[in-house]
Amino acid sequence: MKTRHFLLTLLSSATLLATGQATAQPQRPIRLVVPYAAGGPIDVTARMLAERVKDVLGPVIIDNKPGAGGNIGADIVAKAPPDGLTIGIAATATNAVNPWLYSKIPFNAATDFAPITQMVRVPNVLVMNADTAKRLHIETVADLIRYAKANPAKLNYGSGGNGSAGHLAGDLFKKEAGIFALHIPYNGGNPAQLALISGQVDFNFDNLATAAPNIRSGKLKAIAVTTLQRSSSLPEVPPVADTLKGFSIDTWWGLVAPAGTPHDVVVKLNQAFVAALNAPETKTRFASLLAEPVGNSPEQFGAFMKTELAKYEKVVKATGAKVD
Repeated sequence: MKTRHFLLTLLSSATLLATGQATAQPQRPIRLVVPYAAGGPIDVTARMLAERVKDVLGPVIIDNKPGAGGNIGADIVAKAPPDGLTIGIAATATNAVNPWLYSKIPFNAATDFAPITQMVRVPNVLVMNADTAKRLHIETVADLIRYAKANPAKLNYGSGGNGSAGHLAGDLFKKEAGIFALHIPYNGGNPAQLALISGQVDFNFDNLATAAPNIRSGKLKAIAVTTLQRSSSLPEVPPVADTLKGFSIDTWWGLVAPAGTPHDVVVKLNQAFVAALNAPETKTRFASLLAEPVGNSPEQFGAFMKTELAKYEKVVKATGAKVD
């Protein structure tokens, strides 16, 4: 009996120890794949949120996988196990533009991802060299359109390259306004902005976060924002849509998981990240980047991405831009 009691006690202790060890094991971290290099606005906002959700979800490790316009990182997420331990950033480029811009793409933007929530939107802004705008007497979108129609083929605009957000916004603007302006592609957004400041080009569609310092300094004149409503970051500047109804071509990004991730896991991720996005501290920090937090449901974000994918199919095809 003593031997039997000893064995039962030993077995019970071993079971408790094993259970205790299992409970004490650290939670496996979530990998958040950012398909762009460290230091940019998308990376910065992802790191802010990763810090805020760690008490609810455990550690969230940022994994930067830049390359091919974001396609490399997006593909990693698309092909990851659907267990909630790998999530990633979906952005205007990866999930709306690239499927139409690239001849071959390794993932299906419409079916390979489970939406979690939109994170932010960053308005783009129609800007002119301040001296050029003054010389041509252009204060508004209507003024710009009027001048372009009265002076055919005299205007040009710059962008960060063929198929970039600035290029697509410029081509959509020309189409909707019924004007012509020569597109001059540069090797990146910064060279395009320098060309505008130096007077080599007449106008650009630039990211507000990038253009804001030169708008504030007076080097650039903000004509209009590209969101449907005014931006809280630039409330005095009207949207292009006030003149060209329905014009909308802002920058956005959000969180996705691989398709097939269980619904309850997606809901848990959504609740944690939406709470983080709605925190006053987050809104304050995002405001410094001129980024507006957007926390919504998986269904809302999924419907939004579907609409954006369809919109950019028309925009990209109209430009004829292709990346092989």
